[in-house]
Amino acid sequence: MDARQIPAHRDLALDLARVFCVVVVVFVHLALVGVGRNADGSPSFAAPTEGTAWINPATWVAEIMPLFFVIGGFAARVGWASTVAKGGGAADFIRARLRRLARPALPLYTFLALGLGAATLLGVDPSLLAAVAVPVGSVLWFLGAFMLVQALAPWMIRLHERAPWITLWGLLAAALLTDVIRLVVGIWWLGLGRVRPEGFGVGDELFGLPNIAFVWLFCQQLGFAMKDGWFAARSRGQLVGLAVLGYAGVGAMVYFGDYSASMLSNQWPPTLPLAALGLAQAALLTLLHGPLARLMERRWAQGAVFLVGSRLMSIYLWHVPVIVALTGVQLLLPLPMPAPGSGAWWATRPLMLVLVLAVVWLISLATARLELSDVKGPARFPSRWSLPCAVVLFVLPSVAIALYGLDVSLGLAAVLCTAASLLLSATRASIPVRRPPARLWAG
Repeated sequence: MDARQIPAHRDLALDLARVFCVVVVVFVHLALVGVGRNADGSPSFAAPTEGTAWINPATWVAEIMPLFFVIGGFAARVGWASTVAKGGGAADFIRARLRRLARPALPLYTFLALGLGAATLLGVDPSLLAAVAVPVGSVLWFLGAFMLVQALAPWMIRLHERAPWITLWGLLAAALLTDVIRLVVGIWWLGLGRVRPEGFGVGDELFGLPNIAFVWLFCQQLGFAMKDGWFAARSRGQLVGLAVLGYAGVGAMVYFGDYSASMLSNQWPPTLPLAALGLAQAALLTLLHGPLARLMERRWAQGAVFLVGSRLMSIYLWHVPVIVALTGVQLLLPLPMPAPGSGAWWATRPLMLVLVLAVVWLISLATARLELSDVKGPARFPSRWSLPCAVVLFVLPSVAIALYGLDVSLGLAAVLCTAASLLLSATRASIPVRRPPARLWAG
């Protein structure tokens, strides 16, 4: 890879961090899927992490989605500056972001809708179907959440430039208020016997939805500050202090508040501890930036990051269906399956990680080109409402699936809404893309 192909504004250390985040997500989901075989050969389902003392503390490291939104904020700041430099505006920025999310999402939604529909028509046990469909759909919240904060990025950047501290504290206050309202509703539902005994419950999730904006916008604002160089200007001691402050905030909220000790449980809808976790992770990433940047000077590291980085959405979208498929193959073949949660089972996780990434890479041969921007020329539908409607149509299905679980009807709705979103956001000309270009930055 020729270094001249890498734009001067590109921070390769953050590319490496983003790839690391997605690989961690895949491994975490492998650790959460516990499928074994009963004595009669039928599948048995278990929660490998249940009752394990070290799991909750481990999630304080393994929950890396706040960092992903921080890096997304950095990239949004770069992308917005590039859009403005080319004479574009908010609509151009949002359209490009929307299409780079919606285009790779449409094939997955179509696959899931057809698969669930076929399984239903074939009479597959609904409970077994739900056991497969719900975890597959559980990761799709990211599509709506990331699109929402990216769509708001042009205005949040302006707020950041005018009043960065007021914006950060305002988002924290709004996130706290959302959690308080959700907690009050949870207490009411507890009186009706409808709330889980630990932490927030299902019935009050609707009241936590505003934090999809407030918590992740806070993390995105940290990314803006990182692009400004605010974190880089801190001393090592100050960065360590920020990381300690972030984790201490998480600990205080878990100990004194009604928050789960598992950061994975705080992920949907997001709660205030994830904002504190985002601060800690931003500080730690800045501390590690030097070593990561030196590593990325090596051609093999650049090649590996490009190989994975040019397919990040494919990996994220398809890894859970691939995990389910590989698990099904294991059940069909007369292969030994260690008991979920056992030492032998944990020893198989790295191998499964390699297998999952290999299969997703094969899928990405067909889908990676969809992750590149195809925006060129004027909007096909120039109405001022077409792009906002396109964003809403794309965001709503992923939020609904995360709330209620994936099924045939929601899968079909996701296909129709995403197709409509792509239609409304289309331009009169598009860039023909045959394969990902041999460079790290795709626009």
